[in-house]
Amino acid sequence: MILQPPNGHSRRNFLSLASGFAIGAPAAATFGVENPYTRAGDGAHLRLGLAAYSFGRYFKYMKGKEREIAEPGKEIDMLGFIDFCAKHGVDGAELTSYFFPPDVAKTGLLAQCRHRAHISGVSVSGTAVGNNFSYPRDAPERAQQMEYVKEWIDHAAVMGAPHIRVFAGKHPKGVSGEEAEKNAIEALVEAAEYAGKKGIFLGIENHDSIATADRLLRIVRAVKSPWVCVNLDTGNFHSDDPYADMAASAPYSANVQVKVALKIDGKHQPTDFKRVGDILKEANYRGFVVLEFEEKDDPFEAVPKALDQLRAGIA
Repeated sequence: MILQPPNGHSRRNFLSLASGFAIGAPAAATFGVENPYTRAGDGAHLRLGLAAYSFGRYFKYMKGKEREIAEPGKEIDMLGFIDFCAKHGVDGAELTSYFFPPDVAKTGLLAQCRHRAHISGVSVSGTAVGNNFSYPRDAPERAQQMEYVKEWIDHAAVMGAPHIRVFAGKHPKGVSGEEAEKNAIEALVEAAEYAGKKGIFLGIENHDSIATADRLLRIVRAVKSPWVCVNLDTGNFHSDDPYADMAASAPYSANVQVKVALKIDGKHQPTDFKRVGDILKEANYRGFVVLEFEEKDDPFEAVPKALDQLRAGIA
């Protein structure tokens, strides 16, 4: 998959989707729509995925630290999560890095996950790291964050995960929003060079300070790497019309995360899965649509129902 100027048809579709979203400028000018992905194939191809984050409180480990599970008997590990995906007809499993044990490279678990997924007919759709790329280049934290991301690029390659969702992160104290954005772009350039050699996509997520499509796309386009894409999270846009943000971001997306709810005018509302599916189809998106369940309900009971609803919405 390479970046090329869109053909007339895809450009018209995109401008139609994004119309009315920009303030004081046409959509194309605001978002700089010059090089969304041109995708082979006839029409969109949406594949159902599930993020391990959906079961976050039931994993024994959180970012390398062991913890007690609030409900004994409901503990799940990464191999069990892959089995859950297989049992519920999920095409892709996002094996979120936070829930692996420490020193995972020495345990053989990464290869075991790849093996379990493959024999179960489940693709490892990706992983995620909780990085912060907003630190200045000369800050010691920047070097630590880069080492952390590169380590998980290596881990993703072992698991056969083609995509890692990454973050610009929260602004460190004394760093302005403009400086943080510049720092994130510079860090992504360095990380992308390493990731590209391993064949791993880095999907920058609309999260923390990136709450609108214009900022998200500005960062992605500034990196100028075919290996840096949008990780579109339907629940993390903070705007009057998050669906317009989705439409603007979809042509640049190589992974999509779907929450069961989103905020419109500051109010929690159920996500319209059919509308999300239509937006992705209009953008000719071809890839995983990953459920990330964050509600308080028991995920062992609620996730299968949400999967059925999302499956119907993107059909």
